[in-house]
Amino acid sequence: MLRRTLIRISAALTAAILVLPAGPVLSGDAGSITPGVIYAVGEKFDGSFNEGAYNALTAFREETGTDFLEVSPANPTEFPQAVDRLTRRGVDTIIVVGFYYAEPLSEAAATHPDVDFTIIDSVADAPNVRSILFREHEGAFLTGIMAAMHSETGAIGFVGALDIPLIRKFITGFEEGARYIDPDIEYFVNFVGNTPAAFNDPSTGSELTLSQIDRGADVVFAGAGNSNRGVFQAAADRGAFAIGVDSNQNHEQPGTILTSMLKRVDNAVLDSLHDSLDGIWEPGALSLGIAEGGVGVALDDNNWPLVTPEMMLAVQDAMVAIATGALDVTDASLE
Repeated sequence: MLRRTLIRISAALTAAILVLPAGPVLSGDAGSITPGVIYAVGEKFDGSFNEGAYNALTAFREETGTDFLEVSPANPTEFPQAVDRLTRRGVDTIIVVGFYYAEPLSEAAATHPDVDFTIIDSVADAPNVRSILFREHEGAFLTGIMAAMHSETGAIGFVGALDIPLIRKFITGFEEGARYIDPDIEYFVNFVGNTPAAFNDPSTGSELTLSQIDRGADVVFAGAGNSNRGVFQAAADRGAFAIGVDSNQNHEQPGTILTSMLKRVDNAVLDSLHDSLDGIWEPGALSLGIAEGGVGVALDDNNWPLVTPEMMLAVQDAMVAIATGALDVTDASLE
């Protein structure tokens, strides 16, 4: 279950720091499920959630020979039609990417009781829905440590898509991690918009980043989906540094992205697919943090020169403290 209960703390610490490929999981007879995915609004290859889900589905296909169907809605209101389109083609296991699908999913789940749904980043209460949540605040805390240790101006920023509880988890965790290192650090927060379209607006992301840099920020955390690309470009153009999110985005602007906060959507989706294939899939809400290997930071050839040994030790110490409960990071979504 869930990556065979995912990973214990010792293995999770390594996997969360280093970007490691998921190994194959042995399953029952291939072809016993017909999976599909409904992507979040935006690009499939967004270097973020959608791409993480796609990577999991392609890995599942390589491991089992089971192909999948996919739908990319133009806006959230198209969700019911997306479900109908997949189920008419025989799909019985659907991955749902996007918090804003929670309400229509509850209705669709009742209409399609024989379909296993797994939604990322929200909770839909239904007997045939698995809801995957991440403790983003824990991973953001680690990036805050790195940002504060890297900053030369004593000012950092966060550019989020929109002001919602999910994004607030990143904002608060990032600030707490930074102030863990420098209690007096200056911190700027801006939002791209107030609708899901904010996740796909690189131009506004760039403008907000330039504004924060003009105010002194030299490290900006991008938490805005495809809008991150505008943040990355603006930081690179102005000689500042950025932090990616969800997937490893270090390659987007090599040498100027300090790290990426990982949410292992790929692992969570792959686990759910294997559970369905093996006949052990169960509904309910799951919360994945550092201890479960669900969140962490990315280290690879693109950002290795930016990360000092002192930074790595501070991150590792914080990971152990958070995973063991010795250090508590605020979950702003509960406030």
